[in-house]
Amino acid sequence: MTSTRAYGYTDTLEAEHYAKALRADIRGGLTGTPKSTAPTWFYDARGSELFEEITQLPEYPLWRAELGLLRRHAKDVAARTGARSMVELGSGSSTKSKLLIEALGAAGLNYVPVDVSADALQGASAQLVQDYPGIRLHALRADFTAPLVLPSLPDDEPRLIAFLGSTLGNFRRPARGPFLRGLRDIMRREDFLLIGADLVKPEHEMIAAYDDEQGVTAEFNKNLLHVLNHELNADFDPDAFDHVAVWNSTESHIEMRLRSRVDQLVKIRELDLPVHFALGEEWITERSAKFTTDGLHAEMAEAGLRPQQLWSDPDAGFTLTLATIR
Repeated sequence: MTSTRAYGYTDTLEAEHYAKALRADIRGGLTGTPKSTAPTWFYDARGSELFEEITQLPEYPLWRAELGLLRRHAKDVAARTGARSMVELGSGSSTKSKLLIEALGAAGLNYVPVDVSADALQGASAQLVQDYPGIRLHALRADFTAPLVLPSLPDDEPRLIAFLGSTLGNFRRPARGPFLRGLRDIMRREDFLLIGADLVKPEHEMIAAYDDEQGVTAEFNKNLLHVLNHELNADFDPDAFDHVAVWNSTESHIEMRLRSRVDQLVKIRELDLPVHFALGEEWITERSAKFTTDGLHAEMAEAGLRPQQLWSDPDAGFTLTLATIR
């Protein structure tokens, strides 16, 4: 990464990573009680389009709130960290990354976007190299929930690890500690971690963000059924399920669910798996944790991280926390 080459790419995942992970999660999740699967499988091309629509909905302020905080405080992040390398977990299209890249100074910046999607990585990376000719970019296709091995980065300057979008909320509480400790383990004393987090708000506001009046989120949720029909030769009927959003106060997260409208038997042919859904039975398709600032910072402290700076949007209930290791 210290060479003058503008672009590098490392793929740490086997060719069948997506297919194997999908099969394992669907088999395990749809034979468990309650039925529950990861939100990863919403995102084919149509799912990605629907999520982009969701980010613009008036009921869903999370995406815009974080973007606004970055617009206001990216220069503060740059001044506080002095980072000349940035690693972004779950980089996707790298839309928000540009604000940090510009604040840090693109010329000579080492940028490592990390994502499981080769298409997203390569598309976003090609655009960034074009937009910022002086950047030194090394895309890393990896599962950031597993231990990360980063490309070679300079040892004599601070690094910034960015984990945006409140993606931490997709981890359940028992998994968040080990994940945060894993991030702490790849950090040095001079490095920084920037985490975006969506906060607990009045219940009706949180539910509306996941059950909008236009029905975009409902279509997004049901897109999972189209993905499974295509990828696993299943015979889900999207009209046989209702979209439901529920606030689980015990675990402090929103659950998106699909509720069976009829008693039905679905065949997932690629898995040779028949799945019975009783009338009214619910399948949890996403859990999205909502935090309090004190609670999040306590979890970070338990993982060996020390919050140093907090930027918040009180109207939208969203925060950015900059942390170092303890």
